[in-house]
Amino acid sequence: MDDVARKPTYRQEWSAYNLAQTNEKARFQELLYELCQSIDDLPRKPGAGRNRLPLGEMIFCAAYKVFSTVSGRRFISDLREAQKRGLISKTPHFNSIFNYLEMEEMTAFLKQLIITSSLPLKSVESDFAVDSSGFSTGRFVRWLHAKYSKPQVIDKADWLKVHLMCGVKTNIVTSVEVTGRYEHDHAFFKPLVETTAQNFKMQEVSADKAYLSAANLRLVTDKQAMPYIPFKANSTVDRKRKQDTMWKWMFHYYMANQEKFMQSYHKRSNVESTFAMIKAKFGERLRSKTEVAQVNEVLCKVLCHNLCCVIQSMYELGVDVNFCAESPLAQKLEPFT
Repeated sequence: MDDVARKPTYRQEWSAYNLAQTNEKARFQELLYELCQSIDDLPRKPGAGRNRLPLGEMIFCAAYKVFSTVSGRRFISDLREAQKRGLISKTPHFNSIFNYLEMEEMTAFLKQLIITSSLPLKSVESDFAVDSSGFSTGRFVRWLHAKYSKPQVIDKADWLKVHLMCGVKTNIVTSVEVTGRYEHDHAFFKPLVETTAQNFKMQEVSADKAYLSAANLRLVTDKQAMPYIPFKANSTVDRKRKQDTMWKWMFHYYMANQEKFMQSYHKRSNVESTFAMIKAKFGERLRSKTEVAQVNEVLCKVLCHNLCCVIQSMYELGVDVNFCAESPLAQKLEPFT
């Protein structure tokens, strides 16, 4: 028994964890408020009727609603408390939140907020992982099911595919793309890596075999990082590949350093943990009906996850967070009672 390798275990910092969890809701509102202060209102269209509600406040309401995981009607009491604290100027009708989720303009703002929310962990994260996962919707599509039984047509829930890159230490999401269910993972490796490289100094990038290509290997090395993407069983250095130095070098490194390679590659499991965290805490099913609203809803889930990771890092790692230095929260917010 003494010769059997034991799986390493890590001590949980319970005091820091308890502080993070007991203060998470209050901290979440404050950090989300700071993030939304940088959002400018959309220009009002001539003859559009009533003035629009402030976009920053509506993004705050939408993200906070996703964080709460309750229905729009039951969520209004939380917004009233947020108004008392000075986080929003007025409590909107619950239908207004849903209407704003259906605005295409919100998508770009939410993606930028996700990137901004990851920046406090720039000094912490250097190794990253890439993967995708599906979030089911309330819509159904027809499938021909014939794998283990007679062919039969069934109705199956439709889903959106979320492609993301995350840090392997804190599970913070550094870049994200949302697509339809049939989009291939490989095409989104480049935008995820390039977006992350703009804000983080990457040392390692882990991904599964679906992302394997000479172009992706070269992309990561061009960012001064090491790609850990395992080769397939039929991968070789053939005549076509002989001219590609990066493919040849990585293939021989992979074959000659299997144990070391796989140790770094298995950091990729953290991206699966990231998806599990998002789905367990904020749900794996999207409640919105339209495609635009579904995209914005899943981006809100990722944004909520990021802020929770930041809050955890504030207590466990002592990370200093200040999204809005020019407007100190202590001067504008009323404390919880």
